[in-house]
Amino acid sequence: MRRKIPSTQALQCFEAAARHESYTRAAQELALTQSAVSRQITALEESLGVLLFRRTRHGMVLTPGGTEYARQVRQRLDAIERDTQDVMTGQGSGGTLRLATVPTFATRWLLPRLPQLRQHHPELVIHMETRTRPFLFGDTGFDAAIYAGTAEQVRDWPGVTATALLQEDVIAVCAPALLAAHTALARPDDADQRGPLTPDELADWPLLQISTRPDAWRRWFEAQGVPAALTPQATAGPRYELFSMVAAAAVHGLGAALVPRLLVEPELRRGELVIACRAHRFGDRRYYLVQPERREPRAALGLFTAWLDGAIGHCPEAQAIAP
Repeated sequence: MRRKIPSTQALQCFEAAARHESYTRAAQELALTQSAVSRQITALEESLGVLLFRRTRHGMVLTPGGTEYARQVRQRLDAIERDTQDVMTGQGSGGTLRLATVPTFATRWLLPRLPQLRQHHPELVIHMETRTRPFLFGDTGFDAAIYAGTAEQVRDWPGVTATALLQEDVIAVCAPALLAAHTALARPDDADQRGPLTPDELADWPLLQISTRPDAWRRWFEAQGVPAALTPQATAGPRYELFSMVAAAAVHGLGAALVPRLLVEPELRRGELVIACRAHRFGDRRYYLVQPERREPRAALGLFTAWLDGAIGHCPEAQAIAP
């Protein structure tokens, strides 16, 4: 039976026009004339029996039906483009995995270990993009995600199953010179006790903030038993989007950073960062492998999951914080 599918060109014209809300800009993007785009969309509307755009004094706007259809068409065209790229690069054997991941974990922990994965499974190709917050798998082409969050956040993520990978061990770090300068001021008469500070002594430091966890320092001081009245700086200070940016700012002496130890092990080993404060262990988040609940798992995801379990088991710093 013949499928009722519009032409790819008509769908491309519609998707571009919907994105720009302009036939002219769609024509420029697709290297067509404005009249050619208009004809394709008119033919599409006639085929569907649905009005996709309506004219206003300010130009073209999508109808409610056009808005929903544009969202669906965009997903399908993106999927076709990805599949085509896979085939063109010789990856059409089912050995690809599209992974969303929190960015600093990807660059600091996962990417350095991918050569090990290639040794075991040279046919497996991982495509990665960054995501810091939950999303709907149905709106993306992702097969799985590595996400950092609390158990409550994972439970509230609809339509997924999640497997805990690692427990975060969050530590306060800073540049060695900054710690030396502050301990000399805090303890001018006690040169033998110029190591890490106490939480109380850290309270009036410049504190580097992470935008995805705006209350991190406040909760950390609370866990250390420091009253809120003594920590007015807990939510102050420069704010950065990524842990890698916070770590870099700390290396350059801009303040103390509160970061998962797993993500700054290289800087600690090289002596670019040191532990700023003696503190009780802190960390209420884990790294999770998240996948769609009702989607049939791909073979590539099974290979990746098995390798990831082994990589965590053979990682000293991961073993120390594994749940």
